[in-house]
Order: sequence, then structure tokens, then C-alpha cells
Amino acid sequence: MLDIDRLTVDIQSSRILRGISLKVSQGELVCLVGRNGAGKTTTFRTIMGMIKPVDGSITFEGAALVGLPTHRIAQLGVGYSPEESQVFGDLTVAENIELPTWTRPQGRDARTRIDLAYEIFPKLLHYAARGGNQLSGGERKMVSIARALTLDPKLLLLDEPFEGLSPAIIPTISAGIASIRGLGHGVLMAESNVHHIPDDADTVYVLERGEIIYGGKPGDTYPPEVMRIIHGAA
Repeated sequence: MLDIDRLTVDIQSSRILRGISLKVSQGELVCLVGRNGAGKTTTFRTIMGMIKPVDGSITFEGAALVGLPTHRIAQLGVGYSPEESQVFGDLTVAENIELPTWTRPQGRDARTRIDLAYEIFPKLLHYAARGGNQLSGGERKMVSIARALTLDPKLLLLDEPFEGLSPAIIPTISAGIASIRGLGHGVLMAESNVHHIPDDADTVYVLERGEIIYGGKPGDTYPPEVMRIIHGAA
């Protein structure tokens, strides 16, 4: 599905990503773990065409993504929920969730996609008429993920879905992600807190200073240098 090969990115003459490679297959949950500033968000923004790499390739279902505009990447079936949620404050919850059905009209009909988003996060039904600027951080995160799902994507990029949330809302977000994966969507999740990595994740990549220093199954015996980074990230 998603194949990143030797991706290198510079921002303002600083090297942020240093030849990273990773894969996400259909239906897999893959976690990119690293401390703040390690390059996780840069990886996601590069996948979405917001940043142009200096080297390497990104392919999605065989299609090269480098050089494509963000809206075209979304139309190919890549949904993105950014760390900041980026819910439109002047729109209602219902309008925020409906937006992607205009961006990617092909695939399942709009009503089916919207109903599925509310099925994943039923609490949003109670807030459907509420403005985006009237939501808590956890509610904004639910809307952001639901909106990405309404695109009808084959792959979801979730950047720090648990960051800054109260412990009370984390199980709801976690259950929603599990349900999304259960529908067959691929999920690439960036996380700075190792304790938020789902036990059933297929692969964990550890990113440090722009380099992938480890890739393996959750719960495997990590090398000492990886353990230091993981505990530092937590």
C-alpha cells in the first residue's frame, strides 16, 4: 500500500529526515514512535505533498506521490488527521465531517461515509450542530479523525492522536482507531508516548533525529539505545 524508500527532507537548509524507509500494508496498523522533533510530523506532511523531499520516493498502491498536490493525494485515498486537529471553527461538527465527501466524490456515497464516521464516534452525533470553535481538545480530535475517515480513504495518517488529551477521552479515541482498522483501512500513527501504542500494532518504527533506528513488532526485545529513546519519549 504505502512504501517510503530512503526519504530525505531538508527544511530551511537543515536536514530533518535522513533516508528513512517504511511500509504500511492494507489493514495494518503501523506506529512511528519518536521524541518531539524527531521528524514524525515532517514525515506525514511529506507524504501529503506539503513538503517536497530532496531525495527518496513515496508510492501509494504503485502511484508515485512525490510532486503531487495535497488534494490529489487525498483523492487517491490517503486521509490525514494532523496533530493540531485543524477543525474549522466557523463550521459545525456536521459540516466539518461532510467536507471530504466533496473532496473525493468517487467511491461510496456521501451518506454512507458520513454515517460510518458517526458510527465510529457516536458521541459526535450529540455535537453535530455545535461550532468547531466550541469543542474541547478531545472532541476536536474525534472530529478530525472522523473527517479523515469520511474521505473514504484506504490509508489513514494519524499524527499524535492522543497528544494533550485527558485520560478520560483516550479510551474513546483508541476504540475508534481499532474500529477503523477493523474495517480494513491501513493506519500509520505517529506517537511520542510509547504507552499509547496499541498492543495489536503490526510494526513499530523508532525515529530518532530523522533516522529510523529500529523496526519490529511491539513487545519485541528492543536494543538498549532504542529503550533509552522509548523511555525518553514516554
